[in-house]
Amino acid sequence: MTDRWVVPGSHRNQMPGTQVLGDADPSEVTSVTLFLRSKRPEAPPPGAISRQALADSYGADGADIEKVEAFARAHGLSVVESSAARRSVILRGRVGQMNEAFGVGLKQCQAGGIHYRGREGSVSLPSDLSGIVEAVLGLDNRPQATALVRIAAQPAASFTPPQIAQLYDFPTGANGTGECIGIVELGGGFSQPDFTAYLGALGIKAQTVTVVSVDGASSTPGQDSNADVEVMLDAEIAGAIAPAASIVMYFAPNTDQGFLDAVTTAVHDQTYNPSVISISWGGPESSWTQQAMNALSQAIEAASAIAVSVCVASGDGGSSDGVNDGASHVDFPASSPYALGCGGTTLTVSGKAIASETAWSDSGGGVSDVFARPSWQSTAKVPSPPAGSSGGRGVPDVSADADPDSGYQIRVDGQNLVAGGTSAAAPLWAALIALMNQQLGRHLGFVNSNLYAVPGYPKDPGPLHDITGGSNGAYDAGAGWDPCTGLGTPDGTRLTQALGPS
Repeated sequence: MTDRWVVPGSHRNQMPGTQVLGDADPSEVTSVTLFLRSKRPEAPPPGAISRQALADSYGADGADIEKVEAFARAHGLSVVESSAARRSVILRGRVGQMNEAFGVGLKQCQAGGIHYRGREGSVSLPSDLSGIVEAVLGLDNRPQATALVRIAAQPAASFTPPQIAQLYDFPTGANGTGECIGIVELGGGFSQPDFTAYLGALGIKAQTVTVVSVDGASSTPGQDSNADVEVMLDAEIAGAIAPAASIVMYFAPNTDQGFLDAVTTAVHDQTYNPSVISISWGGPESSWTQQAMNALSQAIEAASAIAVSVCVASGDGGSSDGVNDGASHVDFPASSPYALGCGGTTLTVSGKAIASETAWSDSGGGVSDVFARPSWQSTAKVPSPPAGSSGGRGVPDVSADADPDSGYQIRVDGQNLVAGGTSAAAPLWAALIALMNQQLGRHLGFVNSNLYAVPGYPKDPGPLHDITGGSNGAYDAGAGWDPCTGLGTPDGTRLTQALGPS
């Protein structure tokens, strides 16, 4: 028997409360994505190169791809796609072939109302692929992420996105011309008629939104109402605040494979070339495999190399992130050090001005168990990670109105409603960055280190509104950075000036 090599970080447990129903059907056809090492061990510096140069210099090596393709042929698997730029090889075959090729035993599993194909233990490959393959995703097809959106039953107040933009003093001399906002979706569907009607009621001419299918997923409005709310919230916030920007929505299956493939597709898209990417889906770090987090974080890191900003919702489960083990957890991919983690606030308005702003009680935030503290957070007074953890990255970086009780007026499936969640904060920040890109005449890209260098409290008014009241459970908001609201909410005009040429 050929010597086998275990893919580091590929160990996986079943979902809590899982009942194993039996072996997965060996004749079921499925696909997997193999994420390969870069041809260069060092990462490119932020904002340094073009998409093509990134693919040429930091993509997968052609010889590595050939080895993976030979492995596929030896196990009767077909090659769906090989992308050096995305460092990905997608293979298709029957479950029985997958079991043999990857040294797993896939099962039919039931956890509550979720039926999925699951696995336990690690993935292995022939030893000649040692170090070449960094992740094997898609064998297990459990839902990987949650839409970080909340629908308000009886909101105390609600706002249109342009009203929020005015309250945060977004720059008025920009409309997103020349920018492209990419939005990752793992379910639901987009409705152009709803989008057009919604913006029309605000006196805004709607762009035609482009929908890109990833891994065979489709935009299917009307089948999952909660996911539809997520999709339309993202699109309508971005479209109302940056109406001249083009919007491209990347729909993928809600699996670890789908999530990675959606992000790599958006980052390396040389057709639409998004300058900002918004992600409002995520899950507790503890629900991911290490290989999946590493791969997705590297995909977001690649965005920073080509000056593409990636805004990610920090979660709607407070400091526990919805994990009922008495400990604090953060949401991934917001915890990637290459993402701009976007937390949430509760907004109170008097007339046309902010009367008060506090941390939303359900805003995700805390300290990563996985990712080390970046240098630009060295003076941010991030709490220590748990004992024995290699983590330390603080989440979120910034925030915006997210409480559904001070939520956003949107239109979904022909109905008007009010919604919030940190899902709203991510596209809001993405739209702001699109406006700032246009006004500054350059792509801000990886903005985190510059944001942490912006003069903050006690300067008032400053480029960022420091949020000093409220709590998300284990953490309280306070002066400076905190694990509820990060550095605070934006004053868009002053922030544009602060990030411009000195």
